[in-house]
Parts: sequence; C-alpha cells; structure tokens
Amino acid sequence: MNPLQMLQNEHRLIEKVIAALENYVAAVHDGEKVDREDLNKFVGFIRTFADSCHHGKEEDILLATMVEHGFSREYGPVAVMLMEHQEGRRLIGILGERAEQTGEWTGEDRLAIAQAANSYAALLRNHIMKEDNILYPAAAMNLPPELLEKMGERFERFEEEQTGPGEHEKFHALADSLVEKYAPNYFAAVSEDESGAQGCHGCH
Repeated sequence: MNPLQMLQNEHRLIEKVIAALENYVAAVHDGEKVDREDLNKFVGFIRTFADSCHHGKEEDILLATMVEHGFSREYGPVAVMLMEHQEGRRLIGILGERAEQTGEWTGEDRLAIAQAANSYAALLRNHIMKEDNILYPAAAMNLPPELLEKMGERFERFEEEQTGPGEHEKFHALADSLVEKYAPNYFAAVSEDESGAQGCHGCH
C-alpha cells in the first residue's frame, strides 16, 4: 500500500479514539463515576500509537524526506505539522499527569482533564484534515514514486523498532475496546467511506 495511504488509515483509527476520549472526559467533567484507569489507556494509546508510531513516522521519515527534497522546515506545511505535534504532546502531558496522580480528582483536576482532552481533540482533527488535504498531496506531487515505494518499507521497519513485532495488534484492540465503551455509535455518525478503513495496513 502507498505509505501516504497507510498514514491516512491510521488517521481513521486515531479519529475513533478521539471521539471516545471526548465522551469519557465529558463524564469526568460532569463529576460522574468513571474508570480512572481508562484515562491511562487513552494516554497510552495516544503516546505510543498516535505519537511514537504515527507522528514518529511522519517526523523521522516523511517530513525529513520532504525537507531533503526542497520543503522548508522553518515555514509552510512541514513547519506547521511539527509545531502541532509539539502542542499535542504538551496537552497529552497534562492528561498523563492527572492519570498518574493518586487520590480523588478534584473539581480543578476534572476541569483540567476536560480542557486538555477537548483541546487535543480539536487540534488533532484540524491537524489530520491539513495532513490529508495539504501535506500528503504535496508529498505525492513532489516526491519521486520510487522514493514513496521505499518509504513504505521504512515505515514498517520504524514500527518494529518503536514497539516491537505484534504490538500494533494490541493497540488496535485497545482502540476498539475504548471506542466500544465510550463511543459505540461512532460509525453511525460517519459515512461508510470515512469509517471503512478500520485497520492501518502497514501499522500492525
């Protein structure tokens, strides 16, 4: 599969988990009783799958290759994507701190969780839209086809180095469990085309 399509398929999985996260933090914000360990699960999925795997492939391979072929790292689409990756990490850091703390969450904690998660969700949706519609088409138009073909192989090696063989099935299962628990009607709200790519071929 084209490596850019691999990344887009990963986007579809990340979007599902974001929808589940929003429902989870809505319950947290409203003071409902929730499974606190699930916040750790959301943070773990985002840090390992969405950031280390997905954003890692983009930064270390795709964006680096685009810079080598004339794109600026200081401005334009590459610079914007890198900046937004960093902002996402900052917001997930806030969630990670609350997930790890002991004792009951205070009202201030619950508000901080909701604000960080909702800001992250908004950031990632906008970020994904820009990548799908601007960054990836620019890469497809400007990078040699043979280079894109080799990039897919580099993606697979990168994934194994980051998480080890077989680990990505676990993250798919984790994503499915979180979506089933907190966003069971997700697929009813999106078109068949948007929700059809449930896997992320090349990220498994």
